[in-house]
Amino acid sequence: MTKPRKQLVSLEATPYYHCISRCVRRAFLCGHDKHSDTSYEHRRAWLEEELVKQAQVFAIDIAAYAIMSNHYHVVLHINAKQANDWTDEEVIDRWHMLYQGNLSSQRYRRGDTLSKAE
Repeated sequence: MTKPRKQLVSLEATPYYHCISRCVRRAFLCGHDKHSDTSYEHRRAWLEEELVKQAQVFAIDIAAYAIMSNHYHVVLHINAKQANDWTDEEVIDRWHMLYQGNLSSQRYRRGDTLSKAE
């Protein structure tokens, strides 16, 4: 059974985390699939760029990574000091660099106020 992040991440214990993601059912993340004679090597550069982009937006440092044909490993360092120095507005602005956000974050960013009827 999965656990919530607040039970998995403890910055008091360590700021470093080894994360893994893998493909299933013989799917390929990168490399050449001999069964279908298809190359997925273009995904390697895309994944590297995406890791770097997200690390720059969030308070995360990439300590190490390895991208294999059907999975990848990344060792992340959570930069708590950097994150704690951000204002609420800066957190929202950083989140909006990658994601559209939701109605509340968009309104907060614009300076709109919610009426009691909403």
